[in-house]
Amino acid sequence: MRVKCVICDRIDHLEDNLPLAKKLRNRPIHTYMCESCHERIAQNTAARIETGNFRFYRTTLEMDKDFI
Repeated sequence: MRVKCVICDRIDHLEDNLPLAKKLRNRPIHTYMCESCHERIAQNTAARIETGNFRFYRTTLEMDKDFI
């Protein structure tokens, strides 16, 4: 299965029997993100969390304190 990263437009190939390929095939709302973009976003998010100016808006303040 050919998939395209939604951020960098890189085209990758996935095996047809992988769970990710089945999820993308059966649920069109799900999107694919390549591993390099996923790692880059994770690193940037971790750096923003460490600055202390990052706030999770979907959680309560008590949950944010437990996370940090």
